[in-house]
Amino acid sequence: MVKLKGRLIRITDTEAIKELIDPAVQNSGYNILRVQYMDRSNNTLQIMIERQDCGHVSVDDCVIVSRLVSDLLDVEAVVSERYTLEVSSPGIDRPLIRIADFIRFQGLVAAIETVGQISGRKQFSGKISSVVDENIEIECDGKSVILPFEKIKCASLVLTDELIENSRRETSSASQMEH
Repeated sequence: MVKLKGRLIRITDTEAIKELIDPAVQNSGYNILRVQYMDRSNNTLQIMIERQDCGHVSVDDCVIVSRLVSDLLDVEAVVSERYTLEVSSPGIDRPLIRIADFIRFQGLVAAIETVGQISGRKQFSGKISSVVDENIEIECDGKSVILPFEKIKCASLVLTDELIENSRRETSSASQMEH
């Protein structure tokens, strides 16, 4: 259980955990992409982060956020059950979680699963064409398909040559900003 703002919550309440740690993580130069309870047998709490400067997340970045989150959970909250904290980067074929992710990665290929069928299917793979309001347009099998964001169950980038080149450009831009 975690005590948050006068109430006790379970360590599995990832939204409450995110609410607790997000301000400090952001102040340290990172964004939280996802807080996820992963493994019941090990009580694994996974926190996926990205750098605010869009650079690649290093092991040192994960260590910084891990120490910060551990301190927050130990000092600000009461954790009565044992858990394993895992801080990770999203990786090159990262999940697309927010609308901002789809905007950032327009022109790249994504694999998307929807809640319920759209155009007779639930799984799509195609290039992200545009994002208008709450709708993601992808080119899939030679056709344009509109996927309402609220209908997307999960999505991630697909490893392609374009994705690798995009990653190199982002890394180069981030390192130039540091110097």
